[in-house]
Amino acid sequence: MSSPARAEAPDNPWARVSTAFPGPARSFGGYSAGCVRGAERLPAAGKGFRVAYPKRARVFGHPDLIAFITELGATLAREKLGTLWLGDLGQPRGGPAPSGHASHQTGLDVDVSYARKKGGAHAVSMVDVGKGVVTRALDARVARLLELASAHPRVDRIFVHPAIKQALCARAGSAREWLHKIRPWWGHHDHFHARLSCPADSPECKPQEPLPLGDDCQSVAWWFSPEAKADRERAHDKYKDKVAALPELPEACAALVADAK
Repeated sequence: MSSPARAEAPDNPWARVSTAFPGPARSFGGYSAGCVRGAERLPAAGKGFRVAYPKRARVFGHPDLIAFITELGATLAREKLGTLWLGDLGQPRGGPAPSGHASHQTGLDVDVSYARKKGGAHAVSMVDVGKGVVTRALDARVARLLELASAHPRVDRIFVHPAIKQALCARAGSAREWLHKIRPWWGHHDHFHARLSCPADSPECKPQEPLPLGDDCQSVAWWFSPEAKADRERAHDKYKDKVAALPELPEACAALVADAK
């Protein structure tokens, strides 16, 4: 019996361009429906940081993102906390990627490994995904890395596995305000996703709703509640539909890929 035909992926001009669009840096639209002009390419390595997959084209970001990464890498080096290993930033002109992400479209998102095995070949998971609990890999170094990233003034929020947020809440002392930027989300067991606020130079960038004050640790219970299972499944299905989709983008984005062949 033959397999059902797979639907063809939509044509994606954003994945065909290999260079940033010149001009003053601007982020347009929302994190999951936007683009970026004047993006910078992150070097494969710098003080305190390395790109895990340098041959991939997703190493571009708004200058604010590049500054955040280089500053965080330098802080890790100064505190002797090891290397900041980086996954995807964004495509040269942002926009929707053909796979892997619904966001990362405005040059303001980056994936960061919590830790990597010797030589950097593989990211280390902080969670026993089957059991939904953290492992001993979630140590003081990882907690400090998340605290440093969260404390950066450009960072709007950080996405982690729900079990990691739960564990951080349980272990935190009295200085816990930084936890309000730590947001539980699907996946993210072996890396976290840092998202920057809309830059001052980008009036057409669409921000997310402001986060609540405080550590917001009470909200993590939803992720583990049996009563909320159906709601979680519906929300997850909605999220998966956005990955690799081609959303409606702001008018300003069309000019950025007009030369894509």
